[in-house]
Amino acid sequence: MFTGIIEELGEVTAVEDLGDSRRLRLRGPLVTQDARHGDSIAVNGVCLTVVESADGEFTADVMAETLHRSALAALLPGSRVNLERPMALGGRLGGHLVQGHVDGTGTILSRTPGEHWEVVAVSLPPALSRYVVEKGSVTVDGVSLTVVDAAADHFTVSLIPTTLALTTLGRKQPGDPVNLEVDVVAKYVERMLAHRAVPAGQEPEAAR
Repeated sequence: MFTGIIEELGEVTAVEDLGDSRRLRLRGPLVTQDARHGDSIAVNGVCLTVVESADGEFTADVMAETLHRSALAALLPGSRVNLERPMALGGRLGGHLVQGHVDGTGTILSRTPGEHWEVVAVSLPPALSRYVVEKGSVTVDGVSLTVVDAAADHFTVSLIPTTLALTTLGRKQPGDPVNLEVDVVAKYVERMLAHRAVPAGQEPEAAR
């Protein structure tokens, strides 16, 4: 489990095509300080498993399902990435509960600069729009953000100087893809309410 508070702005140093998957090598001296084989590190909001770690870099395999569902397929050597280690049990939840399980991708639509911040509009897949609400939480490329406005096909967020300077969102331009993860609590509530609407004893076999 993650919090959406980015620890380090890392960099892709190599991409190896393995046919139905890819192996990424990423530089992140901070997140690799205590990384071991089998540990998890979120890369642009995608929970990946460390294969090897040495000299401030780590490798991770990205399966076809992840390449299809996320924007990691667009990464190239030199791409900057948001990195976060899992939250330690008992640690502060600075953002919100983030699983690292990307629900889909959006696209940066526009950037509107203010005096000390920027308002960024992001496209929203129709299947995810019901989970994104004004003043609710959403994860964009692994960054926990508060929704300013929510429409059927897009939403906006305000980015403070720290977010602009220390994450990839300060560099993303209109047309660039981003990973989206909606609030998992909303999905669980929807699921539970759907089952409440079915009389007891009449649930589908798979739901029992």
